Amino acid sequence: MASPARNPEIRKDAVTSRWVIFSPARARRPSDFKAKTSTNSNQNQECPFCVGHEHECAPEIFRVPPDSTSDWTIRVIENLYPALSRDLEPTLLQNPNPESDCGDLVLSGFGFHDVVIESPFHPVHLYDLSAEGVGDVILAYKKRIEQLALHQSIKYIQVFKNHGASAGASMSHSHSQIMAVPIIPPMVSTRLNSMKEYFEQTGKCSLCEIRSKDLLIDESTHFISIVPFAATFPFEIWIIPRDHSSHFHEIDSEKALDLGGLLKLMLRKISLQLNNPPFNFMIHTSPLQLSNSQLSYTHWYLQIIPQLTTVAGFEIGTGCYINPVLPEDAAKVLREVKVPM
Repeated sequence: MASPARNPEIRKDAVTSRWVIFSPARARRPSDFKAKTSTNSNQNQECPFCVGHEHECAPEIFRVPPDSTSDWTIRVIENLYPALSRDLEPTLLQNPNPESDCGDLVLSGFGFHDVVIESPFHPVHLYDLSAEGVGDVILAYKKRIEQLALHQSIKYIQVFKNHGASAGASMSHSHSQIMAVPIIPPMVSTRLNSMKEYFEQTGKCSLCEIRSKDLLIDESTHFISIVPFAATFPFEIWIIPRDHSSHFHEIDSEKALDLGGLLKLMLRKISLQLNNPPFNFMIHTSPLQLSNSQLSYTHWYLQIIPQLTTVAGFEIGTGCYINPVLPEDAAKVLREVKVPM
């Protein structure tokens, strides 16, 4: 006997302040979601990220281990095609339209755009590394953020990974990126304002409060992984520190190893369940300069988005997304995925 159709819902996320429409009638069974094509690729024709091709890359910033005479496991390099230039002065340029009072501003394109090469070997994905290996990548992020934070003009640092061409990866060799910008991006400001509003209403941090068993996927000593209550995308995952922490780069070696294990597990689960889909992950940290009052309600987390649907006109026009999979259903499916040891 067929189960009754489930009614659509409109949910608001207390962290991002985003409204999401959940329309189960538009979906097949949640367990049927698969990427149309797998992003597996073992091609390494003349790949500059592979061991032995270091001279073909942009300048190296540091490597792990640091000894240049030993084999490296991780390299952090400048992006050969950076979106911003570290060589410019961080200055406000002249108003592009001095006769107008519309508020247009132009800054010089100062900033940093780096690449983290996660393995010397082309076929190895991040989720193929050991928990310790993923933890070392996380510690490389931390070290580079601490270096970039020394620049007074840098206000926000974004760590992100694009896996698969349709997710924005121009190189199939496993890598992630770090961008440091002299502004606080609008989505970051919206997130902070939303978390502040929740704190003012409840006296509590909105991410510390997330403990729903229906949304939980897995947990470790220091982190939990969930499908958020108002997930913007099907099978979206958040990994959240159990302890209140505003800045990702406050992470220590023990917590980096713990996060490495849980991140590896989540990436393996979506790979197995969803046919190794293209995905993005982003570390949502806080602006570098925060007041003491802001520290009480800001809390960093890592977001993973499998690329299973297409953003279309309604989403672009309204900023309100349509998700065909209810978060509780997605969490249940991901909980039940068995990952071989």
